[in-house]
Amino acid sequence: MHRVHREDRECSSRYDFFLKRRALCALCLLCVLCASCQQPKPASHFPAPQQAQTFDLEQIQAGGELIILTQYGPDTYFEFRGEHFGRQYMLADAFARSIGVSLRVEVCRTVEDLLARLAQGDGDIVACNIPDSMQTDENQYFRGDTIIRSWAVSKQSPALAGSLSAWIQANKGKLLALSTIQIRTKSGKTYTPRRHVSAPIRNLAKGEISLYDHLFRQYARQCNWDWRLLAAQAYQESAFDPGAVSFMGAMGLMQLMPSTARSVGVSQQDVFQPESNIRGAVRLINQLDQHYAFIHNPSERINFILAAYNAGPGHVDDARALARKYGKDPDRWLGNVDGYVLRMAESRFYNQPEVRHGYFRGSETYDYVGSIRVRWEEYKKVGKPQ
Repeated sequence: MHRVHREDRECSSRYDFFLKRRALCALCLLCVLCASCQQPKPASHFPAPQQAQTFDLEQIQAGGELIILTQYGPDTYFEFRGEHFGRQYMLADAFARSIGVSLRVEVCRTVEDLLARLAQGDGDIVACNIPDSMQTDENQYFRGDTIIRSWAVSKQSPALAGSLSAWIQANKGKLLALSTIQIRTKSGKTYTPRRHVSAPIRNLAKGEISLYDHLFRQYARQCNWDWRLLAAQAYQESAFDPGAVSFMGAMGLMQLMPSTARSVGVSQQDVFQPESNIRGAVRLINQLDQHYAFIHNPSERINFILAAYNAGPGHVDDARALARKYGKDPDRWLGNVDGYVLRMAESRFYNQPEVRHGYFRGSETYDYVGSIRVRWEEYKKVGKPQ
């Protein structure tokens, strides 16, 4: 696969740049062929080796995109609710911003694939620790304390290698901070993780679950849910704290990630407003309901919607693919897909070819679905139906 043929993160500017570069290379090759016709060389029994196309710093900055090659894992790169995380990814993103370009990630299953694709010019940097036994003379390797131990850049990209080396040296004492999750909006505002826990039932005698029951009743109708299920989900997300911020950057009563909030029409200034946050969450629930419309059992569909709300539909669909592979029912949660969700933190499972979205901590999603279902049953005994 060539570096520009990426399913999910196509960059048109880089693609146009590549096409122009390819045309120039073809013209140069034509000139070389013409020259060779005029000055014949002795025949060789071996074909001339093909030179891999490499992009050095100037071309990367002109194209506006740095491509890193890495692996899935909690330290390297993973997705959570549509956002990207992992220490190696975050450091690579910081370096990309320092040279004025965006970052694109290409994931490889093995270290051999990482090095092979770097040699082919499919990426600019291997942002993953390469074992000493697999390091070759074709690449330059970089160390920066215990976090960056052996990133690789092709020796065909000396300017990029020099820039990365200088950046690591300048930030040697800051790498831990740079690779720690910062809850920062696009406008530059930073939020501190916090969560004030409220009682799971506000007033048992009056049948009040929370201060926001009227909003749960109002918006649950828009997704055809029992309002007490929506309340149970809100408690699991934020313990009814509208100002809650998670360590992963989720915000508000229903813990919307910044990109998710934007996608469901909740602005940054409204994300901590209970009604706006619930309204956005219900829009997301409706999207997930459409995504799992083929699951006809309403109770089962709720399980998959909850799981996808927590982990993202990509990870849940990966677990469904594994369930199907191993003879389980991909449309049933309990005793089927949930078992493979639990295994998604194990490399022997998340590195299988059926898994498109890689590592995630499935135990949290497993507990999330189960806890909400249990609390929903408790709330049914307290709050009155619609």
